[in-house]
Amino acid sequence: MINNAAEAYKRQQIMTATPEALTLMLYNGCLKFMNEGKDAIEAKQWEQANTCLQKAQNIISEFRITLNMEYEISKQLMPLYNYTYDRLVEGNIKSDTKMVQEAIDIIKELRDAWVQAMKKARQENGTKNVQGDSYVG
Repeated sequence: MINNAAEAYKRQQIMTATPEALTLMLYNGCLKFMNEGKDAIEAKQWEQANTCLQKAQNIISEFRITLNMEYEISKQLMPLYNYTYDRLVEGNIKSDTKMVQEAIDIIKELRDAWVQAMKKARQENGTKNVQGDSYVG
């Protein structure tokens, strides 16, 4: 019963979140899966590592697909996403935690920049309560 309530709450958060908050949720989910994948590699749990890192790869693929290339920032983000994706794939294949950590560092930096951009936009728009404020470090 508690699990159903938690799932319903999570679903509701996602359904009512702004696009900006959804992007933040995706960054946080990507970091969560990469960290779990790295931990699984260290524990020699290969199947778990593969599953987690593929979930992170799927999120990065979603970021790439949804970039609007009419904007200069998108042209700067695409190579970062491509490089991060490649690090994850190679890190997964070689069970190399250094490669996975490199991907984590890039996504963490992008996530933190996104948080700052959301704060700045809120200040400029005078909006106070945007969902997705908190993030996992």
